[in-house]
Amino acid sequence: MKGKAAFVVGAGVGYLLGTRAGRQQFEKIKTWASDTWHDPRVQGYVQDAEKTATEFARTQGAALKDKAVSTAKARFSGSDDDASETAAGTWEPSDGPLVDADDANPDATRP
Repeated sequence: MKGKAAFVVGAGVGYLLGTRAGRQQFEKIKTWASDTWHDPRVQGYVQDAEKTATEFARTQGAALKDKAVSTAKARFSGSDDDASETAAGTWEPSDGPLVDADDANPDATRP
């Protein structure tokens, strides 16, 4: 199935870039994409996403950094408290994800 999908995508790209009609269609698509990107409504969503990401990084950055540092120290010190080796030799955390809901919201009250 991957081979068929790759062939179809390749044929489509070849058509778009290899024929005059394809180049014209490509220019239409490129113009539409540019117009859409520069639309004030889209830019409003982009700015909202940037603000959200910046705020998340400010509020949760320290928790993420502390968790990463403690996990790295445990891993490289030879301690198996926070990390384990799998049979294939790749590292996986032994107690689930590195950052869970409690780590991401350290100031949240618990019921």
